[in-house]
Amino acid sequence: MGLFKQMKDMKNVVNAAPGMIDQAQQLGAQAQEMAAAQQAAAMQAQAAAQANANQQFAAGGPDFEPIDGVSLDLYAEISRELANRGYDQSQAVEVAASKGVSAENWQAAMDGWNGRMKTNPAVGQQFNKLYMGR
Repeated sequence: MGLFKQMKDMKNVVNAAPGMIDQAQQLGAQAQEMAAAQQAAAMQAQAAAQANANQQFAAGGPDFEPIDGVSLDLYAEISRELANRGYDQSQAVEVAASKGVSAENWQAAMDGWNGRMKTNPAVGQQFNKLYMGR
């Protein structure tokens, strides 16, 4: 009797196989749909974040106000000159002074602009454009 039971079980497995395959295919399709939805949501969130950063840049605002008389444009200009001198920070006060900025104002501007760039990506983007001369 064991042989007939095994044959019956084998027949049941063969009969159930198409349904199991269909179910597996449906699960696979659902997984692909979920992955596509998650990717679309991530892309939408990234686009919203970029739009927000662009809006902040376009709007200007207090993060773009000069710090102790040093505008972002002037800060980028002084930074570019320091780069031309091999990033030698010992020459920073001299370069700043040549642009009309005192040592105290340069230090405050350097600390302030670096802080703003860390908290507002739009400031960093604008600095990079000015620094690169675009």
